[in-house]
Amino acid sequence: MDWQPNQESLRTLAACLKDSLSGFNKAAQKQAEIMLSQAKASPDINNYLAYIFSSAQPPTGLALSPNDWHLVRSAAAIMLKNNVKSDYKKIPQTSLTLIKLAVPIGIQDSNSQIRNYAGNIATEMVRRGGLYSWPELLQELLKLLSNETGMVSNEAQEGAMAAMAKICEDNTKLLEREHNGQRPLNVLLPKFIQATKSPLPKVRAHALTAINVFTPRKSQAMLNSIDDLLQHLFFLAEDPVTDVRRQVCRAFVRLVETRPDKLLPHLGGLVEYIISQQKSDDEDLACEAAEFWLSIGEHDDLWQNLEPYIQKIIPVLLECMVYSPEDIAMLGGESDDEDEEDREEDIKPQFAKKNLKRGTKADESAEGGQNQNGNAYEKLASMDDDLEEGEIDELDEEGGDESPDERWTLRKCSAAALDVFATDFGGPVFTCILPYLQTNLKHQDWPHREAAVLALGAVAEGCMDVVIPHLPELVPYLISLLDDPEPVVRTITCWTLGRYSAWAANLREPAEKQNYFVPLMDGILRKMVDKNKKVQEAGASAMANLEEKAGKHLEPFCGPIIQQYVLCFSKYKDKNRWVLYDCVQTLAEHIGPVLARPELCNQLMPALIDRWQKVADQSREMFPLLECLSYVAIALGDAFTPYAEPIFGRCVNIIHQNLEQTLAANNNPEFDQPDKDFLVTSLDMLSAIIQALDNTKAVKLVQNSQPAFFELLSLCMEDPADEVQQSAYALLGDCAKFVFDQLKPFLPSILPILIKRLDLENVLDDEIDGCFSAVNNACWGVGEIAMEYKKELAPFVPELLQRCVEIVSNPGVPPGVNENAAIALGRLGLYNHDLLAPHLAKFSAEFLSSMEEIDPSEEKATAFKGFGMVVAQNPQAMEKDLLRFFTAIARYQDLNLQNPAKQELHEVFQNVLNIYRQIIPQFNEFVAQLQPQDQQALKATYAL
Repeated sequence: MDWQPNQESLRTLAACLKDSLSGFNKAAQKQAEIMLSQAKASPDINNYLAYIFSSAQPPTGLALSPNDWHLVRSAAAIMLKNNVKSDYKKIPQTSLTLIKLAVPIGIQDSNSQIRNYAGNIATEMVRRGGLYSWPELLQELLKLLSNETGMVSNEAQEGAMAAMAKICEDNTKLLEREHNGQRPLNVLLPKFIQATKSPLPKVRAHALTAINVFTPRKSQAMLNSIDDLLQHLFFLAEDPVTDVRRQVCRAFVRLVETRPDKLLPHLGGLVEYIISQQKSDDEDLACEAAEFWLSIGEHDDLWQNLEPYIQKIIPVLLECMVYSPEDIAMLGGESDDEDEEDREEDIKPQFAKKNLKRGTKADESAEGGQNQNGNAYEKLASMDDDLEEGEIDELDEEGGDESPDERWTLRKCSAAALDVFATDFGGPVFTCILPYLQTNLKHQDWPHREAAVLALGAVAEGCMDVVIPHLPELVPYLISLLDDPEPVVRTITCWTLGRYSAWAANLREPAEKQNYFVPLMDGILRKMVDKNKKVQEAGASAMANLEEKAGKHLEPFCGPIIQQYVLCFSKYKDKNRWVLYDCVQTLAEHIGPVLARPELCNQLMPALIDRWQKVADQSREMFPLLECLSYVAIALGDAFTPYAEPIFGRCVNIIHQNLEQTLAANNNPEFDQPDKDFLVTSLDMLSAIIQALDNTKAVKLVQNSQPAFFELLSLCMEDPADEVQQSAYALLGDCAKFVFDQLKPFLPSILPILIKRLDLENVLDDEIDGCFSAVNNACWGVGEIAMEYKKELAPFVPELLQRCVEIVSNPGVPPGVNENAAIALGRLGLYNHDLLAPHLAKFSAEFLSSMEEIDPSEEKATAFKGFGMVVAQNPQAMEKDLLRFFTAIARYQDLNLQNPAKQELHEVFQNVLNIYRQIIPQFNEFVAQLQPQDQQALKATYAL
């Protein structure tokens, strides 16, 4: 390579890199950062960085200690990786060539951290430029790994395998895909399996890490190599190195999903092995092993096969559910801390809930299940962190010191596995833990008491039937534990009581309700104002759980509940306020209009409005607050009017600010992208207000913010984030339903955006679920617009028809989306049946299939009415599906449907039957092909 560094520039840059990491001299650090920022503009900067990071010794004339030179190289490597990440396309070809020379040198460095950095730069180069922009990289790494000459150092072999594992993690699909008739993984996977035999422990561990990128995926390479891999895994199961055994356990966990057929013959041996690893002193290994029970317990075809072993497994789970001495030390004798302010980093990011319009029953039950575990053993998204190996998390100065409550531990994993087993096997699991409970629930050492209460809570969902006879004795004892001197015990008791609250809430006898439900609810409410913040949080989570389970049974108790919530608003610090918002919104969701009673509303709203006035537009507290207010608005209905105008205006303003910040960040990489949850929660709040208020008031709010309102909505519909689109399309549908006259002038520009969203070509594989949520709401919006825009929708009908037909005909579309598209199709026929009629044969079968799955509703009735009107225009097109349509008419029942909708649907069905009676010569014989009860229903309901 011709390029040579200028020695003066090299020395200056090295000095800057050193100072940029100086924690002692803040002024020097600041100056260095400014100079490095300016240096980025130099076309040669990446050459210098590559040169420095790959040079084991400092250049002549630079008097730096080995430690300082290591820091300089590290800073150069991090800066180089970031430059590749942010400016890859702007880096000159000559510099890229130099980086490609420097990386393999770095991968062979004697220092493990430099090797890690080299791997990070390699994977970033591949991520930005594609694997085939650097085809020789993999060959070079394989050559180092295979060490055919015997001359490759141990460090170089380790560096090559570590880099390979990183490249696999970041380019999984690319390696599986065919390119020039070859799939790279078909070559790589056998080499990785071979590398698990290396005498070097780190090579074995990294080789398994790379393999485990592919164990959860059904690739051709994995299919070809599975038997060879299993042989190696069984051999490595006894490896002396913990990291290797951890990866072996991970491989077994992942193969449960992809190759259960291969694990089943070895299940007995695997159970013994996993139990032995779960008893390891190494927490990470034990936790990885415990994941196996979760994985197999949740597998539809495998869980039954564990039945002979549960007597062996459950005692190990119970043993692992006791806080370890290390965990107890980290919990640090929790005390009364209710007056201490929360640190910002203690507040976990919450994500806005999905605003799914007319979701399926499956969607609802998934939503309902979200709060079941409270915090006892949920695995948070934030637990899978996104740092590259070898990089330092600037936020985590202490590193790994977080409380056991904040991370996924062996204790939580074991409890989650017990929960899954209880759901799988029911009664026998409770029989198995009963002696343990009898010994430990009243144990004098609190860690054993706490673990027993956790175990009792874990089996609640699966073993409820067999636990019920014991609950009259257990519940009062648990209520007494709410006053346990140890906060950790009070915390877990709240959670367990929340899990059994369904039993207490559904007691029929007033005396039983008084003896069990009232003290249970009262106990949880008292713990919401405990002197310990963790107990407060557990009390609030348990209360939200109780609200889910008790629903309408809470009506008589709303006064004291809201009184307690208002008290909590005055006491809580930031973190627990987020849980409190969840309590309020869950109550609003389950008692609905009851909340509008003046004595309740006048207590609750001042507390919420007080927060509303104190929280800044940019505060993350805005997410749970807006989400909570959305539920409250729907519950209050028109009684929300006094609060609606300022909230509506502020949400429009937040959306406007957020979109402007996005625009600024897109034009200038120096600016951060704003948080999309501000858009999501503000859009959902606008939806809620428009639904809640009398139409005339909602119209006024929308009018006063026009034309900005629908322009902002259009921009949100095109936002790259699926969750923003999802909320935007929900709002569009609500506008069509409640403020159509204000929406109407904007439809010619809004409908093309909507049509584009309905194109399944635009649904990306990776984010398929997120995309479908937006498509779902867009379909729902089409139906609502069709109802109001009537004949004027005609210019857009051909494209809308095409998109909806594509959706209902595609088996890969989730059921809820399919159903909304079918309803939209039917409703398009209400006023544009003449345009749909020529195409009827293309969608009649799919329409009727979808309708069979949909519960009776006004939406279903209007869809059927529109479909019937289309059929009347082209009756011949129904030849293949006519019996099915007649069956649907015969079985159509909706006791809640009101006139005129009921009468209109009856008339459309009657008209269709009359048409066929005239055109089918042997009409009675045709009808006789139906089931007897369907023939009967047709004759009874329609004049045949």
